[in-house]
Amino acid sequence: MSTISVIGAGGMAAAIGGLAARAGHTVEVTSRETAKAPMLAGQVGAGATRGTFGAAPAADIVILAIPYAAVLDMVRQYREGLSGKLLVDITNPIDADFRGFVTSEDSFGAPEIVKVAPADADVVKAFNTQFSHVLAARPGGGNPLDVFLAGDDAQAKGRVSACIESLGLRPMDTGSCPWRGRWSTLSC
Repeated sequence: MSTISVIGAGGMAAAIGGLAARAGHTVEVTSRETAKAPMLAGQVGAGATRGTFGAAPAADIVILAIPYAAVLDMVRQYREGLSGKLLVDITNPIDADFRGFVTSEDSFGAPEIVKVAPADADVVKAFNTQFSHVLAARPGGGNPLDVFLAGDDAQAKGRVSACIESLGLRPMDTGSCPWRGRWSTLSC
C-alpha cells in the first residue's frame, strides 16, 4: 500500500482518509487549523499521522480536500513541497449558496490548480461528485460506489484508479480533461 496525504479536516478528508486507512494505506492528515489535524488523525485511525501545515506532504499522492475558495492559495503556499506529487483535486468551483460558479466560463477549477502547481506535479480530478456521508457509510450492498476521474496523464490516472480500487470503490475514467468548457465540470 502507499502513503496518502490529505490536506483538509472536513467531511471529505475524514471519509477519504478513513477509507484509505482501513484499506491499509499510511495516511497523513494536515490542516491549517492545527487543533483539527490531530483530532482527524485520531478519527481516521490505523496510525494516521498529523502533518505540519505548510511543510511538504510526506506522500506522493496528495488529496486536496479543502473548499475551492481556499485551494489555489494552499497550492501556492505548498508550491515547492508539491513538486513531483500527484494532486487529487476533489473541489468544485461553486459559490457558497450553490447557485453558480466562481470561475469564468472558460475555466472550471482544475485548470486554475494546474496553473499554480509546480510544472512537474500531476493533477487528476476525482471524488468531486461524491458526498462525504455517502463515502463514510460505504453503501451499495456489496456493489462499489463509482468515483469519476479525469486527467491528461494516463500514468497519473492509473495511479489514482488503483488507489480508488484499493478503497473498495470503482474508478470510472471519463477521459482526459480538456481544461476548458462547462460540459466537463462534473468530471473535470
